[in-house]
Amino acid sequence: MKANDRAQNWVLVAAIVGSSMSFIDGSAVNVALPILQRDLHADAAQLQWVVEGYALFLAALILIGGSLGDRFGRRLIFSIGIGVFAAASLVCALAQNVESLVLARCIQGCGGALATPGSLALISANFTGEARGRAIGTWSGFASITAAGGPVLGGWLAQTFSWRWVFLINLPLALVVLAVCVFRVPESRDEQASRSLDGIGAGLATFGLGTLVFGLIRLQVNIRDWLGLATLVLGTVLLVIFALYERGTRDPMLPPSLFASRTFSGANIYTFVLYAALGGSLYFLPFTLIDVQHYSPVAAGAALLPFVFIQFFFSRWSGGLVARIGARTPLVLGAIFAGVAFALFALPGIGGSYWLTYFPASLALGIGGALFVAPLTTAVFDSAPTGHAGIASGVNNAVARTAGLIAVAVLGIVLTTVFDRTFDRRIATAPVSAQTRAYAADHRAVFAAGTVPQQIAAADRAATDDVVRHGYLDGFRAVMIVAAIGCLIAAGIAALTISGRSHDAPKSV
Repeated sequence: MKANDRAQNWVLVAAIVGSSMSFIDGSAVNVALPILQRDLHADAAQLQWVVEGYALFLAALILIGGSLGDRFGRRLIFSIGIGVFAAASLVCALAQNVESLVLARCIQGCGGALATPGSLALISANFTGEARGRAIGTWSGFASITAAGGPVLGGWLAQTFSWRWVFLINLPLALVVLAVCVFRVPESRDEQASRSLDGIGAGLATFGLGTLVFGLIRLQVNIRDWLGLATLVLGTVLLVIFALYERGTRDPMLPPSLFASRTFSGANIYTFVLYAALGGSLYFLPFTLIDVQHYSPVAAGAALLPFVFIQFFFSRWSGGLVARIGARTPLVLGAIFAGVAFALFALPGIGGSYWLTYFPASLALGIGGALFVAPLTTAVFDSAPTGHAGIASGVNNAVARTAGLIAVAVLGIVLTTVFDRTFDRRIATAPVSAQTRAYAADHRAVFAAGTVPQQIAAADRAATDDVVRHGYLDGFRAVMIVAAIGCLIAAGIAALTISGRSHDAPKSV
């Protein structure tokens, strides 16, 4: 094996294991949420902030994380991010209330913002042409398999021991990544990049996304909430100001020149729509499986294994496919398969065999993911100069994370709106006491988390649980239909904007 090949293999190891921390953590935490909710007595909005606090800082700072890597060294910034992520994971594991957990998750997001774009930027800087597509496909495949292990491992740990162990699994992985980076991964940077930082741009992005998501989450509880509406408008205004500021500043963390490429712009629009459907809808799946279908946490974690295994076995092939036929066809087909999958997720009622309910949906989603994940990343890098590998990765990751961040909040409004309608109709005729009906009217947001609170009398719990399960299932079905429509829109975007030819970006800026 040539020395260059060995160095490239170590780059892949660092990128794969480093990314696996984020993928395992994200998927495992989602499965553990129902158990975490009961342990920390959290309501639906607080639970969302456990996910959204992390996603907010990751999405808002990931652009500057990619930019820092290009300017000061991709290996250096990637390693710092891994260290911060691991330290915050330890704090998460020790949290005694939901507020301290959310704060630690925000710090985790800061670490992820430094590490996430670095993993792919290291690959882009060390591979070219078809080898880059295969390397990204390999990264995508292993990312899928680690994401698959996340829900199963997280569900088992939360069910057998405690949800706190879900965060502790990051610590040994971080030690492996840091050792490989120090001893085996070469440093790379854009030597022509300015060393100045776009602090104003980072601040505008962070506060803009923060206020936007805060407003959306408040509107889930009350669609007419004046503070929610005000912060929603403020967040939107701040993000518009951010876009205008980036166009005029001398050293933007988001170079407008990147969007001169039609494929780069189209790929990121496609990413936003598709990953909004993917991330937003799958947030609610563990609640449906555990609270509505009464799956164990381990079984809920394993429900998406077909989705992940298909990606693992076919992502390397699909990543190399871009060099031969271009990205357009796999991206269009992948989004269509994902849309079919979400439509299938909307079909099951309460009960039934997994193999006849959620397995076909997971299978279709796996085929879709195998077609769009690696080709999408390859298309992004092929349409950006190598010197901007870090920021290109940062942009695409920021778009994907922001899409999921906003979608969880928006689809949460869809779910709670449908849930409220079903819940109110069913609780009015359910065989429960007047006290239970009164409590339900005043604390509907607690029931919207998918569980029956302890305050409900024992004689009313079974009937109330049935009402909650049907209400949440109706809301989940509405979310899946919206996600399916989003996937079909993404397919149309890819058909209209993504180049049908294989190509490499220029190698200099």
